[in-house]
Amino acid sequence: MAPIKSQNSNMLLAFLTLLGVIAVVAVVGFFMLRKGPEIIQGQAEVTEYRVSSKVPGRILEFRVKEGQSVNAGDTLAILEAPDVVAKMEQARAAEAAAQAQNEKAIKGAREEQIQAAYEMWQKAQAGVTIAEKSYKRVKNLYEQGVMPAQKLDEVTAQRDAAIATEKAAKAQYTMAKNGAEREDKMAAEALVNRAKGAVAEVESYIKETYLIAPAAGEVSEIFPKVGELVGTGAPIMNIAELNDMWVTFNVREDLLKNLTMGAEFEAVVPALDNKTVRLKVYYLKDLGTYAAWKATKTTGQFDLKTFEVKASPMEKVENLRPGMSVIINK
Repeated sequence: MAPIKSQNSNMLLAFLTLLGVIAVVAVVGFFMLRKGPEIIQGQAEVTEYRVSSKVPGRILEFRVKEGQSVNAGDTLAILEAPDVVAKMEQARAAEAAAQAQNEKAIKGAREEQIQAAYEMWQKAQAGVTIAEKSYKRVKNLYEQGVMPAQKLDEVTAQRDAAIATEKAAKAQYTMAKNGAEREDKMAAEALVNRAKGAVAEVESYIKETYLIAPAAGEVSEIFPKVGELVGTGAPIMNIAELNDMWVTFNVREDLLKNLTMGAEFEAVVPALDNKTVRLKVYYLKDLGTYAAWKATKTTGQFDLKTFEVKASPMEKVENLRPGMSVIINK
């Protein structure tokens, strides 16, 4: 009887042990499989603008470093552009030539040219006087029957030619004295204006070799190194405007209950020792079918879409940096 009693005791002990193990597994499974609180994770983002140059050149100098704060109007970098400098010399030479031509048109001929034209006119007047005397003498002789008609015709032609020459010389003298025609002056002035426009254009390119910050911010990234060549429009650095910061969340639509447009809510920032921040929703948009949570239709569920939610801090959060996680506990 003793062995049977001992065997029954062992079986009871084994059975109780099994029950204990099952109970422990059940309790652990209950706590481990129990649905925990929903957590929505987002990250801080900031407005950035990219600095680039309108002209190709070589990086001559950086005036800032990554992580450095800059103000609007600060010089960020300087480029070396020999081609632009050469174009400036050409443009200024063209401007000087056009200006000289314009001044010549305004002032008219030089004194020596005016004097020469005057003397030619005086010479032509003397020729007219001599031709008139010869014409009158031959005409009198012709009327007396001493000179043939052919001779009269010759001196008449000479007189008319002398008069025409005198008129042409007078016109040349008047032109030299009064200066260029109005159309010539306008053309010379137009050339000057065009040359000035070319100089202004090249000057604008030279200004582009100095990269200026259009707004305050922080240098987040610099791409080329000093001495490297950069092309037109090539990115040189990014500037983050830390005063324009927001938090972006990608939220499943069944969790949007308290995240509607204009809604205010609280979140924590783990990087700032779980600091609580208050945010306000200002943007809400469906991300499309590619971001849908697919359901198994046999269970009666449906596809859940994902929405992009953007919220801005209701007051400035010290030390909040782009990329930091922001957590919403549902």
